[in-house]
Amino acid sequence: MRWLTDPQLPWPPLHGRRRRRLWLPPGRSIASTISGRLIVAGWLLSGILFGNAALYGQDQQGAASVQPVITTDRPAVTDSSIVVPSGYLQFENGFTETGNQGQQGFDFPETLVRFGLTSKTELRFTPPDYFQNFNTGSGFGTGWGDLSLGVKQQLFATSGGFDASLVVSLSFPTGANIISSHGYDPEVQLPWSHPVSKNWTAAGMFSLLWPTEGASRNFTGQASFLLDRQITSRWDAFIEYAGEFPERGGSQDLLHVGTSFKLTPNQQLDFHFGFGLSSAAVHDFVGFGYSFQLQAIHRQKRDGS
Repeated sequence: MRWLTDPQLPWPPLHGRRRRRLWLPPGRSIASTISGRLIVAGWLLSGILFGNAALYGQDQQGAASVQPVITTDRPAVTDSSIVVPSGYLQFENGFTETGNQGQQGFDFPETLVRFGLTSKTELRFTPPDYFQNFNTGSGFGTGWGDLSLGVKQQLFATSGGFDASLVVSLSFPTGANIISSHGYDPEVQLPWSHPVSKNWTAAGMFSLLWPTEGASRNFTGQASFLLDRQITSRWDAFIEYAGEFPERGGSQDLLHVGTSFKLTPNQQLDFHFGFGLSSAAVHDFVGFGYSFQLQAIHRQKRDGS
């Protein structure tokens, strides 16, 4: 998830893809948080309405043919081990509220745009996220974060169900002065998954990051592992451990639980929450999201590249 893997932010909380440590500074009115929730609720409703309008025609056409079911990188820290289908455009969005030391903060829209370039390659664009009451380490700030570009390559998709891919991305210092890392920060991720039974799947991800912190980089490793339970054909739930291990600073560990429900083959709602397991991690966080995909380019079956 974005919130774990954004290299310019101090860690958590967490997806589908950022790391942040958010809370209200002393003396800050809680009214700003309530107002922010209303803004996010309006944004999410608008997104669902837009998604439904954009997908209505495709869902009608797809009733007579087999459609690829949406598979997202959120809400887990662990990314999906497969790429977006060739010619498809996918939008993943969300909101996370974080609590630490009795204070609150939030960020949205956590957007990740994924495009299936071929059957094994996708292009990725992460627009800037908006942070409210963000603790930068040197003070509290509000503003937009950095954007990033990336590519995801399918490495394995075996008949036995083992899937793995490689994600390479680079963030650009486009954010607000108090939020941005002010550096070009690379990141490499290796998500994998394997079914262990009819309804259970094990998955995980290994990541290497080189975030800019001050005048130097702080080489950081990340690892996550989850178990996912398919409850019905449309509904699943997971439990996950995620840890970050920086070269400078203490390790940060999280316990993460979430669920997702597919409204249609092209639309998904999700909900997740978690807790810090170490002193360096945030105390708790909760979030939700809405994602959808649409077929942007119609290609012939012979496209197997």
